[in-house]
This record gives sequence, structure tokens and C-alpha cells, in this order.
Amino acid sequence: MPREGRAPHAPSWYAASAGPLPAYPALAGETRADVVVVGAGYTGLGAALRLAERGYDVVVLEANKVGWGASGRNGGQIHPGQRRDPDWLAARLGEPAARRLVGFAEEARRHQLGLIDRLGIDCDLRPGLIEAVHRARDVDGAKAHAERLTEAWGLGPYRVLNRADTAAALGTDAYFGAAIDPTGGHLHPLKFALGLARAASAAGARIFEDSRAVGVEHGAKVRLRTAAGSIVADALVLAGNGYLAGLDPDTEARILPLNNFILTTEPLGPEGDALLPGGEAAADSRFVVYYWRMTPDRRLLFGGGETFGAKFPADIAGFVRRHMAKIYPQLADVAVSHAWGGTLGITVNRLPYVRRPKPNVWVAAGYSGQGVMMAPYAGHILAEAIAGVTERFDAFAALPCPPFPGGKWLRFPTQVAAMSWFALLDRL
Repeated sequence: MPREGRAPHAPSWYAASAGPLPAYPALAGETRADVVVVGAGYTGLGAALRLAERGYDVVVLEANKVGWGASGRNGGQIHPGQRRDPDWLAARLGEPAARRLVGFAEEARRHQLGLIDRLGIDCDLRPGLIEAVHRARDVDGAKAHAERLTEAWGLGPYRVLNRADTAAALGTDAYFGAAIDPTGGHLHPLKFALGLARAASAAGARIFEDSRAVGVEHGAKVRLRTAAGSIVADALVLAGNGYLAGLDPDTEARILPLNNFILTTEPLGPEGDALLPGGEAAADSRFVVYYWRMTPDRRLLFGGGETFGAKFPADIAGFVRRHMAKIYPQLADVAVSHAWGGTLGITVNRLPYVRRPKPNVWVAAGYSGQGVMMAPYAGHILAEAIAGVTERFDAFAALPCPPFPGGKWLRFPTQVAAMSWFALLDRL
């Protein structure tokens, strides 16, 4: 079980409001396990929990702290469905495959809600997601799309808003229309990750923090090395998403790290009354998306802006504030309490990368912004596959996921050019 203490997470509102942060020991010496999991985020913890519940001896290695990466510092938004909409999937994979993936996404939603309920995780869960349209010329298409998702694919059901109702729902006149998905929502992502860790530990999984995997030796068994120890295991789960550099070249070629940034204001007074009065989360139709919600203590949590590479902006608060002021100019000078960034993983086609690159190595990554809901489910799928239940794993493993053009070194400038182009289109 963990030692209580204060762990050095990102300087986020999540870390400040999560309560006492557990501190698990670092790995020292050599140990043995049935399965070793790299990464104590949603994927790794979801896999460790299910494997431990099935009776496997599981070790989780985390380079930093539980929930330190994207799982503990993301926007906290629950976006139902796959990252690609069903019509896109049907056009490329066929309608039967698309409907199967839509069904899996609904399973992922129920799986997450089931975990929160079964494990008693207090993570500020709230229902409702508003999808706002940022260009007038897109309103008719967005309305038709929302209606088709409901009528043809059984999602939602979406409720379409006109411009006036959108302004009332969001507290801004920056958008031309919207649709509300009642099956979406939001939560406190770090509290959710810590709850998964507590449950996995209670089920018997051994979690080690400050234990970065620095090398892996493959064979009939795998041996993972850290600075102070090593683990020999029958199977390896790579669950580091955008933080897996150096451990598996094939995975690294297909997962591109992308940095995103968030701020929270100081608690708002009367000026906050009109912002999201229904308590939903919101996201817009930009390619480089804006997303926001109110926290339980009446702060606006707003995310916007992306970068590639290892460096974050010197002034994250100022970087995000410029985006927030486009939507809520009345908050342009409001005090900011916390500002932070984090790294997620994207794929070329935004489909998740779920694979078995070697007979005893399993990977799930590249959720492309859908990880709050999809990653715990992907971890569950990997655990079931290791136990021999492979139907869902096989379906995800069959999805195309090509490497990024340009290889390891040229993929960054190639993708930066592409993202800059789409960001320009957002402004037109």
C-alpha cells in the first residue's frame, strides 16, 4: 500500500484539489512478475486492476508519479464515441466494422461509469457535453450531423441549439450553434487516476513510482531495467502513450506526442453565473479545439493551444489566456490561479493504436484526445487479451494505424506544418 505524502505533479488545479497524494516506493533490486506494466495512467492502471482481479501478479512501473502524465492533467472531458465519427469509419472500414466500433465506444462509456460506481471513486463526475460550432457556414452541416448520429447510429440523443440558445447555454455569443450530448460529461481526471491506483493496489498490483524504464530485453520472457532495479515478467504492457520514447520503435513511429495547455481562473463571482449554467462541459468545432467547464469551486477551467516537442511556452497562463479571451472577453483580465501543460499521443488517422508488436508485448496508446473514456477501457481490453479473451483486442488491432511520414526525426516538422494549416483554416 502507498505511503502518504506530497508528490510533485504538474502545478495544476487538479493536484491542488485532489487531496493527499499517495507516494508509492521506487523499484529497488530485481523482482519477478507475471505482467509488468509501464505507465501508471488510465491505460496501465486499468490493465493492472483487471489483471490483479484475475489473479495475476502485476507490477506497474511509473517514471514519475501515479497520474503524472496526461491522465492526471487533461481537460477531464468525457467524449463518447470514437475519435472519428461513424460515417468516417463506415466509409473506410465498412458499416459492420463501424457499428462494432460504435458499440465498443458505448461499452467504454459504461465501463468507466461502472468503475467509478463499483470502486467508489469520488471524482466530481458531472453529465452533459456541449459541442459548439465556431463558424456560421458550418451550422447546417453540424445540425444534420447531430441528427444523423442520433437517428442512424443511436448516439446521444443530441439536442440541437440555435444561436440564442447556444449563447444562453455557454454564456458567450462567440458561437453560432451547438448540440448537447447528454451521455458526455466531465470529471476530475487526477482523482479518477488515483482511485484506479488505489483499487489496483488493493487488488494486489505492486505500483512503483520514480522508476523509469530505461531498457527492455526481449525473449521468452521480458526484462525491464530501471536505474535501481529490474523486473523479469512473462508479459509486458506498454501504457505510456505520449511518454513512451525509446522503449518500442514501432510504437514510437505511430504515436506523436502533442502538448496541450490549460488554465483555471480564481473562483469567479457574479461574472461566472452565466457561464455554463447547466453544469456541462463544452468543446468547439475548431481543429485545434477549445474546451472548458466550470469547477465545483466556481473556477473556469479552459484549455486551448498546442505545441510539439519537449518545450512548453514560458508563460503558459498568458498563452492560454489569449485563447480564453476570444470566447470570454469579459474574463481577459481575471486572475489565473493555475496554468499547466501536458503531453498526449495522437496517431495519423486519430484511431487508437492497439497492438501486440511481439508475442509477449502489448500496447495501447494514441487516443488522440479521447483518452479519458477510452484509455481505461483499452487497459481492460489488454488485460482480457493477456488472459486469452481476445475478441475486442483483435477488433482494435485490425484498425489501420500507419507510421507518421518522415520517420522519427521528420515527423515533427511534417505534423507541425499540417497542424499549422488546419489552425489557419480555423481562423477563416
